[in-house]
Amino acid sequence: MAETATAAATTTERTRATIQEFLTRMATGDVEGLRELFAERVDWLIAENPDVPWIRPRATRADAVAHFRELGESLIPDPDGNTVDAIVVEGAEAVVTGTLAGTVRATGRRYWSPFAVRVTVEDGLITRYRVYEDSRMFAAACAPRS
Repeated sequence: MAETATAAATTTERTRATIQEFLTRMATGDVEGLRELFAERVDWLIAENPDVPWIRPRATRADAVAHFRELGESLIPDPDGNTVDAIVVEGAEAVVTGTLAGTVRATGRRYWSPFAVRVTVEDGLITRYRVYEDSRMFAAACAPRS
């Protein structure tokens, strides 16, 4: 039983380290560094919205990198408005919650949304990535002014 508890604790700590590195690379805009954190195949889900260019199906490490590159090109984050409120890790599973805030470059419109990201980490790589955010708010911020 102690070996099982030790293995679970080790898995949890590896997952936590991967999530911390993911958040650090996101915060510093290290898109190419994010490549090292994703598995070749990723079970990816962000609620699709055709009015938000970066929200679409993804399935590979290259797709994940493209997503984060598009985010960097499309958004001007508000460093004081982007927060991580909680990180919960158990075994290979992690959930990160917080707030996203900033401006869409193309329209100059501000955005703000609470978010949750659920991630699965296997062998130090992100294999599942699920984002829960207000995609309608992003669509409104991406819409041209009439």
